[in-house]
Amino acid sequence: MSGDLDLSPPEVPEPTLLESLLRYGLFLGAIFQLICILAIIIPSSKSHEQVETPEPVDLRGFEQNKKPKAPVQQIRQKLKKESKKKR
Repeated sequence: MSGDLDLSPPEVPEPTLLESLLRYGLFLGAIFQLICILAIIIPSSKSHEQVETPEPVDLRGFEQNKKPKAPVQQIRQKLKKESKKKR
């Protein structure tokens, strides 16, 4: 009975060129994904410093730069009148 058992390793065909490219491409893709994940988790020190120190905002300058909405409405009315004249 022990003579009937085949204990030799199974015959596995050599991987083709396409299979090899696929295997190494998958490894490279996995490494790239790990690098991207690490880049998100561990930010660089330069960008971290810039985020922490924003410049103070001057609200007075912002209020002075506001333009009233009335001139915009007047411009729209003029454009409407001009378009009616062209018809």
